[in-house]
Amino acid sequence: MSADGEADTGFTDEEGIPFVGAGPGDPDLLTVAGRKLVEDADLVVHAGSLVNSELLDEFCADAERVNSVGKDLEELIPLMADAYESGRTVVRLHSGDPAIYGAALEQMDALAEAGVPSYLVPGVTSAFAASATLRTQLTLNEVSNHVVFTRPQGRTLSAEEDHISDFVGFGDTTVCIYLGTHAVSETMDRLLDEGHDPDTPVAVVYHASWPDEDVIEGTIETIGERVEDAGYRASALVIIGEAVNGSAYERSFLYGDWARGGDAPNDEPDTETQEPDNE
Repeated sequence: MSADGEADTGFTDEEGIPFVGAGPGDPDLLTVAGRKLVEDADLVVHAGSLVNSELLDEFCADAERVNSVGKDLEELIPLMADAYESGRTVVRLHSGDPAIYGAALEQMDALAEAGVPSYLVPGVTSAFAASATLRTQLTLNEVSNHVVFTRPQGRTLSAEEDHISDFVGFGDTTVCIYLGTHAVSETMDRLLDEGHDPDTPVAVVYHASWPDEDVIEGTIETIGERVEDAGYRASALVIIGEAVNGSAYERSFLYGDWARGGDAPNDEPDTETQEPDNE
């Protein structure tokens, strides 16, 4: 317990520069630890328009704010390292969760080479905000047992490294595509060319949890044209799979007979949230 009576999170007591996940957009989805860190910061290096300006205005009003967009490591690392070594409290604020397509580790390693420690503070990634908007789960009993986070081929990923078709082909997998708004039509055309069911549900959630959030739903066959008509080229999360509709699932074992003392198949719970026995 801290001096002000608040429980210590652990994340707020570590030494070094925290790489904080700002969440998907809504300032209310910034974690408690993340909020405390940015409120205490003297310098916040943020991901530009990928971080909601309302969050910056609300929680970082007294801090120096630096937009990292357009800056390379050779500029960012000395900026953060010099500030930290001069005694200032520095926060590196990433959009979503810094562990997902955030390039955080290369910055952290560069800071380590400069003698500056750093650590990760998780945030809510846009896939979770999108599933909340859709009022569904990414995993559903007898519908989807697996979740994939991926991106389409392009400047970073070659055609050989693009496995979206393989993931969709599993059938019982929810495929969440990041950084692919600009390529929705091309991605869906490839899936159709490779024989995937054209009626497979697809949702595209633009700016999940932001005030201008928008949802476009369709299928592999129809979603490309709908996204083009909407004019979105970035900042959307694409979800492919039967879980999009949130239907056709079977009742889980968690609230079945075995929860009242019966046996689950294979005597294994089907969720991480299963409570321990009180013995």
